[in-house]
Amino acid sequence: MTDSRDELFMARAVELARRGIGRVEPNPPVGAVLVRGEKIVGEGWHRAFGGPHAEVEAFREAGEAARGASLYVTLEPCCHQGKTPPCTEAIREADVAEVVYAVRDPFPAVAGKGVETLQAFGLEVRAAFDGSAARELLAPYFRWTVEGLPWIVAKWAMTLDGKIASRSGDSRWVSSEASRQRAQRARDSNLTILVGVGTALADDPLLTCRIEGGRQPLRVVADSRCRLPIASRLVRTAREAPLLVATTPGAPPANVRTLEDEGVEVAILPATQDGKVDLVALCRELVRRRAVTVLAEGGGKLLGALFDRSLVSEVEVYIAPRIVGGREAPGPVAGLGVQRMADALDLDAVSTFRTGEDLMITGRVQRRAAD
Repeated sequence: MTDSRDELFMARAVELARRGIGRVEPNPPVGAVLVRGEKIVGEGWHRAFGGPHAEVEAFREAGEAARGASLYVTLEPCCHQGKTPPCTEAIREADVAEVVYAVRDPFPAVAGKGVETLQAFGLEVRAAFDGSAARELLAPYFRWTVEGLPWIVAKWAMTLDGKIASRSGDSRWVSSEASRQRAQRARDSNLTILVGVGTALADDPLLTCRIEGGRQPLRVVADSRCRLPIASRLVRTAREAPLLVATTPGAPPANVRTLEDEGVEVAILPATQDGKVDLVALCRELVRRRAVTVLAEGGGKLLGALFDRSLVSEVEVYIAPRIVGGREAPGPVAGLGVQRMADALDLDAVSTFRTGEDLMITGRVQRRAAD
């Protein structure tokens, strides 16, 4: 088989896998394609957590045509019993001719064992010549599985002069309606949203997904003293949409009880030396709750602290063509920052889009050797 043929069909498998983003977590999004000769005879992707895996979906579509076909799959097939039976068994029963996978699964129950199991069945198994697209797609799953940390997407909207609000704190609205609608779709794909208590107090946000048919994310507020008022929209909707307040042992017990009485879940986590919520501990708590991707929507202090701790993996920025000005007007990222421009964080995989009147920029934070 030629590299170009592998590239063509694996690209299709990656395209299918993308359809599962935001629906399968904490499982990885996976796509599969069955090929006979030059013709695709079956396709599938992991559609929902607990549902059939991509390989099984492809076999169902192909039927008897799967026999003797080549199976292209974006991730090493699983070989253990989880929510569903092992995919290696389904592959053996389908009697395919070969399995071509893009990336080995780092999950300890698989981690090369899927390939070994298939080879023990007498199947030809090989890695695709280039699995970079699949690795990029699976990066959040790899960070969650290997490092025990969520993939944090730092999102903000700012004016052309880098302000997220006016000097009075007014921030409605920095971005266009089209940008806000796109942000709603991002909430549907990221089942955990994180903000600092300063943003919660200043903006009184809902942080819900308002797309018809969309799912409600877990709303998380980092609030070291449990200052979130019961009159806030977040607390008032806590019984309809899940709300977690991450606080510290220094929070007044009365404040904790008040929030809990309103249906808010409170997690008491370690504090930093300055009394703030330890964000690494918060990340570990979110991983324990099976949060793979977290959308961090501000404010500047929270985002700055996340960047300072090398916890941000990706950025999503909306730039509005307007000028606010003012020395007191806040910017999107506070924290300590870097001392030298040479130490500034760089992005790769950068993309730009027009969304309404705004410019949207996305990119992945380049990891440093010490991170």
